[in-house]
Amino acid sequence: MSLKFHGRWHAALLSLALLLPWAALAQHSGHGHDTAAASQAAPPALSEGEVRRVDGANGKITLKHGFIAHLDMPPMTMVFTVKDPALLAQVKVGDQVRFMVVKEDGVFLITQMQAAP
Repeated sequence: MSLKFHGRWHAALLSLALLLPWAALAQHSGHGHDTAAASQAAPPALSEGEVRRVDGANGKITLKHGFIAHLDMPPMTMVFTVKDPALLAQVKVGDQVRFMVVKEDGVFLITQMQAAP
């Protein structure tokens, strides 16, 4: 009888020993490291790109851009929709720009754009 007791006792201790580090990690990762709160506290940085095409009639711009950190988007050339078509009047093909892009309803939307320094 004592052998079964030790077997169960050891199994319980082993289970507890394996679970405690995970519980501590889960508790620690939520303490002061809330990524949602961090992203709300500091707005994402503007991304940089080069104007490749301006389509004022359709409110679109083609940019060759670098890595967009807040969207985890690799560098590429792509077409974006602009929230305010007046932004397109400020740029021409070949201009270096800094811009803010968000994803709304599955569309990548430029909400802010300015000439790069």
